[in-house]
Amino acid sequence: MPKLYRHDFLRLLQKLSLRKIANIIAVTAAYFLTRAFKRPVVWGKPFTISFEPTTACNLRCPECPSGLRSFSRPTGNLRSDFFRQTLDELHRDLLYLIFYFQGEPYINPEFLEMVEYAHSKRIYTITSTNGHFLNDENARKTVCSGLDRLIISVDGTTQEVYQQYRRAGNLEAVLQGARNIVKWKRLLGKPHPHVIFQFLVVRPNEHQIGDVFRLAREIGVDEVKLKTAQIYDYASGNPLIPSIERYSRYQRLPDGSYRIKNALLDHCWKLWHACVITWNGMVVPCCFDKDARHLLGDLKSASFNQIWHGASYYQFRKQLLQGRKAIDICANCSEGCSVWRE
Repeated sequence: MPKLYRHDFLRLLQKLSLRKIANIIAVTAAYFLTRAFKRPVVWGKPFTISFEPTTACNLRCPECPSGLRSFSRPTGNLRSDFFRQTLDELHRDLLYLIFYFQGEPYINPEFLEMVEYAHSKRIYTITSTNGHFLNDENARKTVCSGLDRLIISVDGTTQEVYQQYRRAGNLEAVLQGARNIVKWKRLLGKPHPHVIFQFLVVRPNEHQIGDVFRLAREIGVDEVKLKTAQIYDYASGNPLIPSIERYSRYQRLPDGSYRIKNALLDHCWKLWHACVITWNGMVVPCCFDKDARHLLGDLKSASFNQIWHGASYYQFRKQLLQGRKAIDICANCSEGCSVWRE
């Protein structure tokens, strides 16, 4: 079970209201009724939403559509006026807002303005970054924006290892960005954002797991999280699959092939408490639908409430209950496979 960090946990609790608590109870009850009766029951609205600031990225990571420049959907930046309009509809029930789907959030020039707006609506905000844009000024603005949690990808503790996955990346720039955030938190007397080094465990970097914890302590980072890697072409093996099985989503079989460890049970909590909104207003089921192929609605032509309780969402939830293995984005899902280490 993940460790609770007091300041971070208290900031999350401070975002609660009676309405949000009632919504969480309604969503949770509907989910368990769905599992009991094997048909979709939907009450309330999601209390976690991922909003995509951009699809652009400065890196070339080999298992990422942004890095590979392989999207079939349109690419672009989220507009702040559209974001505010959507948030005005959702904020009363929304507890947790993730400013990330694909791409590097800081590439969007209006990103921190949107963080400030969400903060003003008493929503817990989080983003995930590759860390290359955390210069001194952006670090100061990030701390001042009210961002609650900042995840920085540090997938190696030496440049040689780091660049094997974070291609075109500069590790020292990332570490200096983290130092900048820690410095401005101290200078401004702020406990936030809660800074996390996220270490994506792959075979080239698995020997540096201990080193990343030491590095985080030296810099003053609040937490380290180890994350299992999604590999698209895993069945016949892949050089990125860790040799340490506990850090892999995949199990090696006697014949040398691999299978995903997840049992893929025919229910999914994400379809009841969360969703993803792309930069151009497309609503998709979860973060595994990276190319937005399972389109459930368009916020440019319908309200979120109409989409959340609409026919497309109902049919997708129903299909999931009938057989999750038949849905392509579920086939490589990490639900139940993530590794956390404190």
